[in-house]
Amino acid sequence: MANTYTQLNVQTVFAVKGRDNILTSNFRNQLFEYIAGILRNSKQYPLAINGYKDHVHVFFELNPDTSLANVLEAVKSNSSKWINSNHGVKGRFEWQRGYSGFTYSKSQRNNVIQYIMNQENHHKAQTFREEYMEILRKFEMEYDERYIFEFYE
Repeated sequence: MANTYTQLNVQTVFAVKGRDNILTSNFRNQLFEYIAGILRNSKQYPLAINGYKDHVHVFFELNPDTSLANVLEAVKSNSSKWINSNHGVKGRFEWQRGYSGFTYSKSQRNNVIQYIMNQENHHKAQTFREEYMEILRKFEMEYDERYIFEFYE
């Protein structure tokens, strides 16, 4: 009897609503650990989670029983509740609507993990907008400028 085998390595990117720089270093690592817990609780396998003051990269193995949309809905809704309950950001914290998702082969995993874990240094030389647009070009993604993240440089 045949079995099902998958390896679905997905990097997702999402941003803070209003692009406020409120993911401060005093709780960012806790946030990333919390997101890893959300993934594990929904039977996903976290590989790397990191970001900067206004956005997050989440790289994980997607369980084939779960849609990417459902995973991101759980990650974004539960993490925003956690931020609002525990970190007293000014006003109500929200993520921007939408996200981007990109898939990678196993041979690319280590490079993607290193890239994601080096976000703070990476953004000393490149803005989030530059980074994001480069990813879209690299993946030859068609997009409408009206429907990408709000960028405020």
